This record gives sequence, structure tokens and C-alpha cells, in this order.
Amino acid sequence: MTQRTKLQSRHDGFAFEALHAKPAGAPIGGVVLIQEIFGLTDHVAEMCERFASEGYEVLAPSLFDRVEPGFLAGLDAEGIAKGRDAVMASPWAQVTGDVQAAIDALPKPVFITGFCYGGAVSWVAAARCEGLKAATCFYGRMIVDKLDEKPKVPVMLHYGARDASIPMEQVERVQAASPNSPLYIYDAGHGFCRKASHDYDETASTLALTRTVDWFARWR
Repeated sequence: MTQRTKLQSRHDGFAFEALHAKPAGAPIGGVVLIQEIFGLTDHVAEMCERFASEGYEVLAPSLFDRVEPGFLAGLDAEGIAKGRDAVMASPWAQVTGDVQAAIDALPKPVFITGFCYGGAVSWVAAARCEGLKAATCFYGRMIVDKLDEKPKVPVMLHYGARDASIPMEQVERVQAASPNSPLYIYDAGHGFCRKASHDYDETASTLALTRTVDWFARWR
């Protein structure tokens, strides 16, 4: 079961909330889990519990708390617009400073993963943050805009073949920029790991999450 805790940003000292999940026994490491644009939703909590069930202590930082304490946005057009505005109001130095606080608070080794916006944050964190061992990025649309950021740790990437928001041309550019990174394409749309999404695909989600757990174990 996830609980809420407070972290202090390494960027500006701002105190923000995070979801916190612990495994049943002693943790084998830590996972920083990065939200979509919608905030710390039930999906994020479910993913925290998923990684905790694998033996990891998990923190999911609330990256938009400066915009609105306890930030949440709906999955409709209004919520998407609210989430996009929050992204624009959150500079990368601030975001990675918040992520660094989560890394520092977890038992080692520490890994990072994230979904959509969180996939791009995971990519940038892999390039900028200290103390990570590996990363996985789920359908990170903004990664193609951050290819100048070179990850310092091994990265795995997951995309949906029918994702209308991420053309295959962009996926190919990401692969070309990071040729040693495993990149998987699933017969699914965007958000295929989120049960509330119309594109949710249990088969793709299960496979991608299994690959992620195996990826972390490889670098542990």
C-alpha cells in the first residue's frame, strides 16, 4: 500500500509530496517512478505497488506541487491542457532537482522509470542525475526533443506501434541517437500501461513491465 511522504528538492529546497511504497521484506534497491502529466494518479500508485512487489522501495515525486499542491488532472481535454501547462511551468533543472531528492532518499542501487511525460523525465534524469544504475522510458513523446541529453546509465525504451502522438519517424530518431539502448515496439497505442486509458493493453503492459524488472535486475 502506498503512503505519502515529503521530500526536499535539491534544486531549491522546496518541500513536495511523493508516493512511497515499501516491499514486504528488506528492499533490494530503489525505484524512482515518474508520473504522467496528470499527477499522482491511481495509475501511479498501482505502478508503485507493482515495483514494491518485486522487492524495491519506491518513490513517485509529485513534480507539479509548485503549480498546485496535490496536483491532479483529469484524463479529458481540460485535464490534458492543465497537465501540459504544468509541464511548461516546470523547468528541467527544477524537475531533475526534485528527482535527485527521490534518488538520494532511496536504498541503493536506484533505478528510474516513467510513463509519457515521465518517460522523458526518466531520459533526462539518466543524463543529469547522480546515483542511478539504469532507466526505462515508457512512450516518452518528449524524448525526441531531448536527444542532446546523453544518458550516463543504460536505458530501455518502450513505444506503441499505434501511438498517434509519437510517429515512428520519431521513434527511429530516438533509436539512432541511442543505438545501444533496447527499444521495444508493442502492438498498442499510447498509454498502454494505464488501465484507465482507452489504449490500455494488458498483454503489452505485462510484457513491458516484465522486461523493465528484468532490466533493473541485470544492472543491480
